[in-house]
Amino acid sequence: MTDRTEASNAVIGIEQEPVSAWLDANIEGARGPYTFEFITGGHSNLTYKVTDAAGRRLVLRRPPLGHVLATAHDMAREYRIITGVGRTSVPVPPALGLCEDESVNSAPFYIMGYVDGVVLAEPETVLANLPDDSQRATLSTSVVTVLADLHLADPDTIGLGELGRREAYLDRQLRRWKTQWEDSKTRELPTMDQAYDLLLAAKPEQRYTGVVHGDYRLGNMLADPAHCAVAAVLDWELCTLGDVLADVGYLLNNWVQPGEPSPRGATQPPTEVGGFSTREALVEAYSERTGFEVANVDYYRAFQNWRLAAIVEGVMARYLKGVMADDSVDTDAYKVQIEQLADEALRLVRGLG
Repeated sequence: MTDRTEASNAVIGIEQEPVSAWLDANIEGARGPYTFEFITGGHSNLTYKVTDAAGRRLVLRRPPLGHVLATAHDMAREYRIITGVGRTSVPVPPALGLCEDESVNSAPFYIMGYVDGVVLAEPETVLANLPDDSQRATLSTSVVTVLADLHLADPDTIGLGELGRREAYLDRQLRRWKTQWEDSKTRELPTMDQAYDLLLAAKPEQRYTGVVHGDYRLGNMLADPAHCAVAAVLDWELCTLGDVLADVGYLLNNWVQPGEPSPRGATQPPTEVGGFSTREALVEAYSERTGFEVANVDYYRAFQNWRLAAIVEGVMARYLKGVMADDSVDTDAYKVQIEQLADEALRLVRGLG
């Protein structure tokens, strides 16, 4: 899916012989021997590029190694989501097979098709692949169009009607990530508790319900530089049903304008190079395509900063426990990111009128 890979003869998280036998038996047209490469960049479920004897490329997704939160890494659920979304105009990798037999690889996994594209995770990659402002503006339109089309999809029609409860999304999310924070936190952080209390008190009414991606940003999609378009949306593990404006708030948080401070620790947001649509233009384009009124957007931005702080704390905790397939991560940078996200959440929620 991207060329940022690390290969070795023994790939952590893959039991090559039984997985190869399963692929032969269950993925149409696939034939071993296979090579497995860990794709770097994932911070939760683990992703691998699989190449068969004929050079056909596939992708394997499995949970992190070791103990993980019970509901956060459900492979069957994620597989069901990309299968359902694949019935819409939203570009996703094709779902090819699911293995729930843990005797094969010590954990469930699924296989999806490999999609060519570039993950625009940092400014350098943007500049190398979309050097012109006009290209970035065109990609901006694609990004917001894909999100709008996801939110317009009828969950029942695409087989995702039972994915989760539709109502009281913010209540459920605040409760879930408060629990995750308490279960995963590595230290006390008063700003997280203060922001939570204010978010709970200021919840807006849920007006628009649909499929919520939960982590919709440039770093979680493959871009097609030739067409300045989204080639595939990735990382559906946080997807659920609920208030679709939560995705809008999350995208806006990650859509950092040039010269603007960003609560991201050492990470440089890809949009800070300029040339992308403004936040205001994104909201206008989204509203025009969906017909939705995007109100209280700063609430959703505050909520998403707070939620992301809880998510990143869980990721950092897993790295500290050594259950991820990468030991080179700077956990101090994660700590800074978490603290800045909590500060920004508190600032935004305090500023609500």
